[in-house]
Amino acid sequence: MAFFRTVSFSEPLPTIEGEGVYLRAPQMSDYSEWTSLRGTSRAFLTPWEPTWPADDLSRGAFRRRLRRYAEDQRGDTSYAFFLFRKDDDALVGGLTLANVRRGVAQAGSLGYWIGEPFARRGLMTGAVQALVPFGFGSLRLHRLEAACIPTNTASIRLLEKAGFVREGYAREYLCINGSWQDHLLFGCVSGGRP
Repeated sequence: MAFFRTVSFSEPLPTIEGEGVYLRAPQMSDYSEWTSLRGTSRAFLTPWEPTWPADDLSRGAFRRRLRRYAEDQRGDTSYAFFLFRKDDDALVGGLTLANVRRGVAQAGSLGYWIGEPFARRGLMTGAVQALVPFGFGSLRLHRLEAACIPTNTASIRLLEKAGFVREGYAREYLCINGSWQDHLLFGCVSGGRP
C-alpha cells in the first residue's frame, strides 16, 4: 500500500524558500558561522535546550553532528536544515523534522532554534511556514507536532501563527537545561484541520 511507503532523500535535501529566509541542509563549510552564532547565543538558548555537551562547539562535534544528520536522513527518521536570511545569506538558526514515524502515524516532530541577534524578527515564523509544506508534500507526512515550555511565549505565538493548534499539556516531557520540563503540545495536520 503506497500510504505506508517510506520516503527518503538519498540526494541532498532541497533548498526550501520562505518569507525572507531559505532553509538548506547543514554543510561542513557552515562550521565557523554556526559555532560563532551558537557561542554568542548560548545564554539566550540555554533555558530552551538540552544541556550542551562540553565539546558541543568543537569542529569534531560538528562533524559528528553532520554525520548523524546524514544517517538520520538516510533512515527517514529526521531531516535537519540550517536557516539563512535571504538578504545577506547569514546563518540565523536551524530546524529539524525529527522522530519521523511511518506506518499508520505518518508524523514527525518539529524542533527549532534561532540565534539571539535574529530573534523576534519573523525569520523563524517564515521558516516554519515554509517547512510545513515540505513535511506534508515531499515527506508525505500527515501530522506535524511541536512542543514548547509554557513560559516560552514567543514560541507559542510562532506555532499558532504557523497553523499549529494547542492540543495538550505534557508533564516533565523533555529534559531541558538539566531538568525535566513540562511542555505545551501542538499539532498541525495535512489539509489544515486541527
